[in-house]
Amino acid sequence: MIKTAKLPAKFTPGNYDLQIKRSAAGLGLFAGEELPKGVCLIEYVGRTISKAEEFTSRSKYLFEINKNKTIDGQARANKARYINHSCRPNAEIEIRQGRIFVLSRRKIKIGEEICYDYGEEYWDEHIKPHGCRCQKCASAR
Repeated sequence: MIKTAKLPAKFTPGNYDLQIKRSAAGLGLFAGEELPKGVCLIEYVGRTISKAEEFTSRSKYLFEINKNKTIDGQARANKARYINHSCRPNAEIEIRQGRIFVLSRRKIKIGEEICYDYGEEYWDEHIKPHGCRCQKCASAR
């Protein structure tokens, strides 16, 4: 039996009211209540896939943890899959013990969309060619 170190309480998702609603980018995840700064909002979950599967997958919900492990978060039970990209995010990702956690960077107001920066590689491949639809970029147009 393999023992894993217990994660700090910081990485325990709270039982927050997170709602899936329409957003500028399709569907998004929104705060149904005020969310404090620095808390774990949700864990990005899914099945672990191989490198071969990663390259042949058509899933839009692949999250690479490291060079050997990728999570396919396509299942609708993974509410974190609805979190969209933003150039001015209110949340951030932390990876601990092969798991993906979404933490609030600041206080998030009721009704506000939860978003994080998807990173340079995803930006270059998927967002840049079509234009960013995050709130910051949309208001700059």
